[in-house]
Amino acid sequence: MDLYLKDKVILVTGGSAGIGKGISMGLAAEGAIPFIIGRNKQTVDATATEIERLGFRAGKAYAELMDGQACQQAVDDAIAEFGKIDGLVNNAGVNDSIGLEHGTVEQFTESIHKNLTHYYQMAQLVLPQLKQNKGSIVNIGSKTSVMGQGGTSGYAAANGGRNALTREWAVELVPYSIRVNAVIVAECYTPLYERWIKTFDNPEEKLRSITDKIPLEKRMTTEKEIADMVLFLLSSRSSHTTGQLVFVDGGYTHLDKPVL
Repeated sequence: MDLYLKDKVILVTGGSAGIGKGISMGLAAEGAIPFIIGRNKQTVDATATEIERLGFRAGKAYAELMDGQACQQAVDDAIAEFGKIDGLVNNAGVNDSIGLEHGTVEQFTESIHKNLTHYYQMAQLVLPQLKQNKGSIVNIGSKTSVMGQGGTSGYAAANGGRNALTREWAVELVPYSIRVNAVIVAECYTPLYERWIKTFDNPEEKLRSITDKIPLEKRMTTEKEIADMVLFLLSSRSSHTTGQLVFVDGGYTHLDKPVL
């Protein structure tokens, strides 16, 4: 299926690793131009180079997303290089384990800034371009926003904010035909997830205890499965879809009955 993404310039925060890299690679394969924004110069360069070696195009900028000026510069660089921005994927963030019992107000505030504030800032910075091009925004969220996890108040609250902003922006931007949706992730086996699993005494047993709770096929969601939904929501194939929280999780969040 042609997603009509050819030559579309899509900014992807955290677009050089894990889910973000999967999205960047998927966009490139569809003929779009992922503009990768991240703070790790090594992984940003490596992902952009990998895309180009496959015969596709990519752009890149190095930015600490908690730095407003760095965000502005990244957007300016994308416009200077490609002349336009057609979409934004807000993806960057980290589950920093700032809980209620053992956290502080200062840590909680920093977690919100680290995991939510730049979603707002990036959307605001690209808005003039999206208004011109009737672009699209996809926010990446987490199951923690609806299920909780324990010991992660900052991250859960930030993801609740991502959900709320998705709905709020969808309403506000209707007059410009800008669509805003979110993809909610539960258990996706990224390199970061793999490193976390390996911290347990019996990693295989721990992983099995998680996958056993995933109704559909008892397996983790793949990065590609997340990316495929993101690409669809960015594309005009989803031209009348906005304000939606789409759970790509094998039924983990909502299917609470055992599957026989």
